[in-house]
Amino acid sequence: MLYKPLMKPAELVLLEFLNTRMNLSPADKQNYFNLKKGYEGETMFAGLTEKLQCECLILNDLLLEFNGSKFQIDSLILLQKLFYLNEVKNFEDDCYFENKRFYLSNGTERRDPLLQLERCTSLLRQLLHSLKINTPIESRVVFMNPLFTLYQAPRTEQIIFPNQVNRYLNKLNMISSKLNEGHKRLAEKLISLHINESPYSRLPSYKYENLRKWFTCALCTSFSISVQGKMCICGDCNHKETVEAAVLRSVKEYRMLFPDRKITTNGIYEWCGMVVSKKRISRILGKNFNIVGVHQWAYYE
Repeated sequence: MLYKPLMKPAELVLLEFLNTRMNLSPADKQNYFNLKKGYEGETMFAGLTEKLQCECLILNDLLLEFNGSKFQIDSLILLQKLFYLNEVKNFEDDCYFENKRFYLSNGTERRDPLLQLERCTSLLRQLLHSLKINTPIESRVVFMNPLFTLYQAPRTEQIIFPNQVNRYLNKLNMISSKLNEGHKRLAEKLISLHINESPYSRLPSYKYENLRKWFTCALCTSFSISVQGKMCICGDCNHKETVEAAVLRSVKEYRMLFPDRKITTNGIYEWCGMVVSKKRISRILGKNFNIVGVHQWAYYE
């Protein structure tokens, strides 16, 4: 049973917006691609775990803290007598394992997921002990990308390769499990301990004046949008979307990028590239938001 769904990280959502509307530095672009790839891997694994038929509780994407140390859990599966902690990786490079370290094929050392897993498992075990929970934890690094190869791989059950993922989940399905209210209380407690960090401190600096204004395509993020009657049509992929949907999507983007700015007709009119009349913008905002104030001081929330 899915208990905490996987949500796209706010940092990734904001970087997607910024990548479309400005030129990211090479370092910021690489960070964006890494987050995107990691999320895609977690999404693939979450889609598979949702199909589990055994009696379990699935918690995705937990950021917890114990004794001042934060740790991220990609996937935690609670069974009756055993908890499975999964560190999901979407590596697509050729890597090799040597002297208990991970390296890229060019010899560059990369962060060892087994060490990440060990740290995460230890902190989770300590946190559970503080909650009077002594259920054993089985931990795995799950590699999702079929292009990934690890040469000289250590012989350990902690590593699940792409061609082993289905077999691994089938094994979980065969475990006899009967959950009770205690398991649900624990799941609720862990969710309550989840930390929602602000993503803004990790973003590149940006200013409203420097971001490109216009509708973007909901499918391919292109700016090649033409407004034809009630529809926005992408000149690159031919995706069609109602003007109202495009405006509301633009409002969400505007609100996330500039949380301190008020939602006004003039502001959204400019943000959408001034291709839709202010009257139409005002009608859409009035239909979907509550208006505060009057005349030039009016805004929406």
